[in-house]
Amino acid sequence: MAPERFRAAATFVAYRFSGAGLGVLPEPVASAIAAAVGSAMAWRPHGDLEMRERHLSRVLASSSPAVAPDPAVVRRWARRSYRSYARYWVEGARLPSTPPDVVRRRFVLDSGYEHLERAFESGRGVLLALPHIGSWEWGGAWLALEGHSMTSVAERIEPPALFRWFVEQREAMGLRIVPLGDESGRILLRELRSGGFVGLLCDRDIVGNGVPVEFFGERTTLPAGPATIALRTDAWLIPAAVYSGPGDAHFGMVTTPLDTSRTGSLRADVARLTQELARRFERMVRRAPEQWHLYGPNWPSDRDG
Repeated sequence: MAPERFRAAATFVAYRFSGAGLGVLPEPVASAIAAAVGSAMAWRPHGDLEMRERHLSRVLASSSPAVAPDPAVVRRWARRSYRSYARYWVEGARLPSTPPDVVRRRFVLDSGYEHLERAFESGRGVLLALPHIGSWEWGGAWLALEGHSMTSVAERIEPPALFRWFVEQREAMGLRIVPLGDESGRILLRELRSGGFVGLLCDRDIVGNGVPVEFFGERTTLPAGPATIALRTDAWLIPAAVYSGPGDAHFGMVTTPLDTSRTGSLRADVARLTQELARRFERMVRRAPEQWHLYGPNWPSDRDG
């Protein structure tokens, strides 16, 4: 077996069996494992930790622009973020086998459900714009139990067997996953034009061809997809987030729908809506900076460095 194929197979086996194991372990044991892994990641020096500190410095600086963030404070927030991320993975592995009554008991829609109700009752498509905060899958699983199954897009990961397993796990939660590719945009357009429900993680420009925005005091780009699709389908565009904790609960927050009325050219309206999404995401991230699961470069200065 070629080295690349061997590594791919080993990666699949590691994720597959660790996911299965975390799903059957007693919850206190799985939570303890998450805490231990998160702490180990937090205290081991590596490039991701440095990048994480860059992101959190921007967040903290935007809260108090007149005072530069204390590096020691930034480092503490960064270490907390790894414990939060480990919790996300463990709870995600356990969610497909979590009984519906437990999902309902542990998920609370903290604010804004009236916006979703109005959108669902209108008959138009609904597009939830989500940042990488907390555990959005818990919100998707809860909404599926309420009769609103969400379609989302996921970037393909290697090996393909691992991606198929990932999709199967999400489908077991009541989510429909569309692989990111040439057809994904057309599938989402069809879904929303027929009055469907779509959720998109859109606080990171994966492809690198997004819309320029001001985000935490620095210019970068965010994906144009959510705004473009909402404008073309007359769908509701609603920013939302799901936070993990305190305790074993998950709290959803739905904000007011964005104004998708046409005010100019398509390009100008996409730029306007994407900038407004950036502002909403800033407020969401400030509420729990350690739960913002963003570890790769996200600003041009990150990549330049």
